[in-house]
Amino acid sequence: MTLDSVLYLGLAVVYAALLLYGCVLMKRDSSPGLRYLLLIVTAGLVWDNGVIGIGKYIGEGDLLQGLNVTRFWVHALATPLLVLVSFDLIRKAGSPWANKRAAAWGAWILTAALIVLEVLTETLPLKLQPSMEYGALRYVPTESGGPPLMVILILIPLLMAGVIVWRRKRTPLLFIGTVLMAAGSAISIPIESSAATNVFELLLLLSLWLTVRKLASYRTLSFR
Repeated sequence: MTLDSVLYLGLAVVYAALLLYGCVLMKRDSSPGLRYLLLIVTAGLVWDNGVIGIGKYIGEGDLLQGLNVTRFWVHALATPLLVLVSFDLIRKAGSPWANKRAAAWGAWILTAALIVLEVLTETLPLKLQPSMEYGALRYVPTESGGPPLMVILILIPLLMAGVIVWRRKRTPLLFIGTVLMAAGSAISIPIESSAATNVFELLLLLSLWLTVRKLASYRTLSFR
């Protein structure tokens, strides 16, 4: 039996390392922008994987259920920020239309709309039940209808950013990471683990941070 609790805790540690890496990048970047909202998304994934990883050690009950409720709220409030991250990467890559005020308003409105959509359709009506899969204990929705609409919609600006950054900055990493994430969400992988989708999320986040690094404007060191 695969001990998924260990895998989830391992993912939480890797995300924590990415969070630290992102903080270093932002400190060194001379023109930080909305792309560093990725720090919030990364922190949310540290929490998400960490809660799942420690679930079996806490055991069923109100405490674990409450911690899992926060997972869904963090997902609803943090994940849509990837729209703003994508928009800022497009703008940083030098795409002319991304500098228009209408484009910025569109990105903010879409982000807000996705948050409202997720909260109203998924988070507020949430009813959870305990689930033990491959050694990991967590609380999951009593009714599951596949990938949330919000996740599918967020892949669109991510894919746009991936294509534009690839064309303008010659790095295909974000495009590849987004395609892998889309494939991982759509294809059922025949392995004895519930952490497979989370691994694809990690690949996406890694591709995002490497793209942020590629587009960063580093401060010039002064020895005066």
